[in-house]
Amino acid sequence: MALAAPLLRLRLLPLAAFVSVVSLTAAPRRAEAWGKQGHIIVCKIAEKYLSEKAAAAVEELLPESAGGELSTVCPWADEVRFHYYWSRPLHYANTPQVCNFKYSRDCHNSRHQQGMCVVGAINNYTDQLYSYGDSKSSYNLTESLMFLAHFVGDVHQPPHVGFEEDEGGNTIKVWDNSIIETAMKDFYNRSLDTMVEALKMNLTDGWSEDISHWENCGNKKETCANDYAIESIHLSCNYAYKDVEQDITLGDDYFYSRYPIVEKRLAQAGIRLALILNRIFGEDKPDGNVIPLQVQ
Repeated sequence: MALAAPLLRLRLLPLAAFVSVVSLTAAPRRAEAWGKQGHIIVCKIAEKYLSEKAAAAVEELLPESAGGELSTVCPWADEVRFHYYWSRPLHYANTPQVCNFKYSRDCHNSRHQQGMCVVGAINNYTDQLYSYGDSKSSYNLTESLMFLAHFVGDVHQPPHVGFEEDEGGNTIKVWDNSIIETAMKDFYNRSLDTMVEALKMNLTDGWSEDISHWENCGNKKETCANDYAIESIHLSCNYAYKDVEQDITLGDDYFYSRYPIVEKRLAQAGIRLALILNRIFGEDKPDGNVIPLQVQ
């Protein structure tokens, strides 16, 4: 079952409940991926799959303001984009209007500096966090952790690996806050925690047989962020951009056919963030085998 259990008992929404006008000439401004709620959801899922060792390391690195919860700082990277201006290109990756992602071609900023995209950022901050416990480390590992947690969420949001002219999902704004906010309002009584619990239920039921595939990552040196980006560009082409034209109004049909993709990508992002953190902080090091994820 692809959808969270509560969706099966819901009435159809009136068309006015969910509309988004698409403008392909929108002013260039990067979308905020999943929005605050989406990033919190990703990290709440990840928290449940952290090994004991990884959970302890994460708690040690978190700022005091986080209250010991990773999910509270997962929107942080969006909040500092205007202060850390250099980090803006790290939230997405663009392709030249093609439905495939190639790191050597697509992972760069506007100055064509290689590695300046969401995939490069995930690999970079993962590498930095491997210095945890090294007294000679010069990195701010608290920021490294917060960036990594956020960017793993970003790479799973389909239009954040999309066409260059789309400006990181800007022309289809529905893929950031709108789908999640609509779902929370109409399916989950405006409760983020209820939505998280529904996704967790699917992880132990409907998606349980898929998790081993989501966890599969043979890259022992870095991450499998490149594979996640490839998944996202395929989903952008097959779902986000499909049947979308300039100035079209997106309504219920678009929502109901795309929302299951959003649910699954949020869950995948949480599972894979936990996998990365367990590899960094757990028994498993880059030259070892992947630790199977277990709910704590």
